[in-house]
Amino acid sequence: MDKRFSDHFLWGGATAANQCEGAWDADGKGVSTADLMTAGTLTAPRAFTPAPQEDTYYPSHEAIDHYHRYEEDIALFAEMGFKVYRMSIAWTRIFPDGDDMEPNRAGIEHYRNVFECCRKYGIEPLVTLSHYEMPFHLAVEYNGWASRKTIDFFVKYCETVFSEYRGLVKYYLTFNEINILCTPFGGMMAGGLLPKSGVSQLDLHHPGKLPDDANLRFNALHHQFLASAKAVQIAHATDPAVKVGCMIAGMAQYPHSPNPKDVLAAQRNMQTGNYLCGDVMVRGAYPSFARRLFAGQGVEIAWEPGDAETLKNGTVDFCSFSYYSSGCVSTDPETIKASGNFLFGVKNPYLQASQWGWTIDADGLRYYLNELYGRYGVPLMVVENGLGAEDTREADGSIHDPYRIAYLKAHIEAMREAIEDGVELMGYTPWGCIDLVSASTGEMKKRYGFIYVDKNNDGSGTLQRSRKDSFEWYKRCIASNGADL
Repeated sequence: MDKRFSDHFLWGGATAANQCEGAWDADGKGVSTADLMTAGTLTAPRAFTPAPQEDTYYPSHEAIDHYHRYEEDIALFAEMGFKVYRMSIAWTRIFPDGDDMEPNRAGIEHYRNVFECCRKYGIEPLVTLSHYEMPFHLAVEYNGWASRKTIDFFVKYCETVFSEYRGLVKYYLTFNEINILCTPFGGMMAGGLLPKSGVSQLDLHHPGKLPDDANLRFNALHHQFLASAKAVQIAHATDPAVKVGCMIAGMAQYPHSPNPKDVLAAQRNMQTGNYLCGDVMVRGAYPSFARRLFAGQGVEIAWEPGDAETLKNGTVDFCSFSYYSSGCVSTDPETIKASGNFLFGVKNPYLQASQWGWTIDADGLRYYLNELYGRYGVPLMVVENGLGAEDTREADGSIHDPYRIAYLKAHIEAMREAIEDGVELMGYTPWGCIDLVSASTGEMKKRYGFIYVDKNNDGSGTLQRSRKDSFEWYKRCIASNGADL
């Protein structure tokens, strides 16, 4: 078997504006929901506050200051040989309140400079339009995506972006991990649905404890589907060469046992977690299982004339997803109890887990790629993947991360196997190619990058960039097109 990937394969890395840019109120930028999320840890969940509080640390306010250091960072990406850089635009840099009459020119010019810098190094930008940071003003005035009016504001934002960056950006994603709105955790973070109490904990490890309104959540998701479909049509009309993809959080699910009840539960999780959103965005219609899913949660989608046609006419060109870990499903109360609060289901006895409780399962990526491609038959792209770990910088400044190299190597090998299986795979952008703020916990010490950033959980540090061992490894991997792992 040829160990090289296609010459057209897009190797790169991924970040998000609210986790790396900083400069949260610079150059006319408005306040986003992400700007009001406090730091947390594995055991102390992040919290959302309706206004910045004194003596409280908000990681997005400085992050790693990519806003001012993007030229240095992109030069490092180019040194590794990136073909593509997945990044996001902060909506509030373009329209500070979300419903402004005119865009903020400083924000537009900032991203123009970023894209031109990428082009200088031969790197294609892959731009996410909405990545967990909607304008706070829209959350307050319209309860975020609960309102249909938010669709119009998003459409105006997209029209501006597609027009301003015509010829500079060839690849877009509409919503990051759009299927996170299928879970209570996604209500505020992805949907901008503000907690009634004003303060809400965002605890990924205990989502059942979160206040939730499933009807509101799924209607907000419906509005995002419509907004995405409209954005696809606008992008194609503005520049037929542009390709627009969806992006879902890859949730590979296994039954814990051959018990048919476990198999059915795992199937339901795959449907709700992956195929609901994938079917709407790739196929252009809700799947048959949605009726029972919604009825079971008391959800009634508020359809309006033209919605079905909008979804059908706004299907995406490719499907992208994040994949970090797989889940294991059991219907046995004793198995569930014995697993404690294991993340994403019950403990899989065949897999090891990271210190943050995420199972390490490269075979799951191959399985997931085959499942997705078999269902949709459109090009796929792995736009997030990686190992969050606590790195140590040695006295001489070196950072040895063999655990990260081992994780990424295994997943690249799984991608190669999936391609041999017949999957059409466009590219690979490991998450947090430079260390950044963790979305789930708000930490810096949960590091993913090839590039170490001197920044601590409390916000201290010089922000100096350093190459880890994985930097040189990934550089060799890209240079050999995946042959040298």
